[in-house]
Amino acid sequence: MQSLFETEADRWSAVLAKDTSADGAFVYSVRTTGVYCRPNCAARPARRENVAFYDSTQAAEAAGFRPCKRCKPDQAPLAERNAAAVAQACRMIEDAEETPSLDDLARAAGMSPFHFHRVFKSVTGLTPRAYAQARRAERVRSALTGSRTVTEAIYDAGFNSGSRFYEKSQQVLGMTPRRFRAGGQQSIIRFAVGECSLGSILVAATDKGVCAILLGDDPEALVRDLQDRFDRAELVGGDAAFEALVAKVVGLVEQPRLGHDLPLDVRGTAFQQRVWQALQEIPAGETASYAQVAEQIGRPGAVRAVAQACAANALAVAIPCHRVVRTDGALSGYRWGVERKQALLQREAAA
Repeated sequence: MQSLFETEADRWSAVLAKDTSADGAFVYSVRTTGVYCRPNCAARPARRENVAFYDSTQAAEAAGFRPCKRCKPDQAPLAERNAAAVAQACRMIEDAEETPSLDDLARAAGMSPFHFHRVFKSVTGLTPRAYAQARRAERVRSALTGSRTVTEAIYDAGFNSGSRFYEKSQQVLGMTPRRFRAGGQQSIIRFAVGECSLGSILVAATDKGVCAILLGDDPEALVRDLQDRFDRAELVGGDAAFEALVAKVVGLVEQPRLGHDLPLDVRGTAFQQRVWQALQEIPAGETASYAQVAEQIGRPGAVRAVAQACAANALAVAIPCHRVVRTDGALSGYRWGVERKQALLQREAAA
């Protein structure tokens, strides 16, 4: 079977269309300028009679042409260069005690701050600041879990002083380090169980925002699930004011297309937060495959990990993991039951 871009006609069509999928398949030279370019070079196309095609950059240079300074065909494709620059920035963030400034990260990547910010978010699904906060949160939680004392955790998490640790720990943990080490002991989580058209629903919230929206058939099972998640927190039944929050959540379940303005207390690893952010960017009434989500966050090989992150989501509908389907469109893998997933998708499609 003939491969794509094998004939000169196909290659010329790709050049005219600036087809990014042709990048790496061939390069073309322009006799009047003496340069060779990628098929998707942003420069104005030359006249056809001045263009020749080559299977490699080496062949073009052997014919006496030099690389275009605009599309840089002698370097890695732009997507690979961007991914490498972002990976370097991630290492800078992870290795630094204090989060590097946007200007410092952009300077190291050789980009303007605005362009770097856009590239970083397109590759990771998070802004540099959000990525740094998620990584720091992950380090703090890991250090508090594995260290014998809070003092040890300070240094295990990469802080060089106790004051800096305590400044950041409240922000990323939602409680003091000692309370976190005790499994959230003495932290207060308000909750209430109600009914909606999909069955029983449990809504729980800390003082930062909604931390759990659980669906099921058995109210007692939902409460046990909440207790397992926050096994040493103080669980308090919601008052009349809390019932208003529950009503807003029920409204979201009944009409998921309308979206929400709920304050959320989202806790997870840096990878999980990247996945959950990507889920919130899927428009209501549309779906994406696990593979597409993995591609969006810059981890095309992490399809299984994306599915696991969806399964770990404790905020039903607010973080719309119901919009993720298998590549063949099948509805599978929904934590609260495929029937509920189908019902939510049907409501969004009908609205």
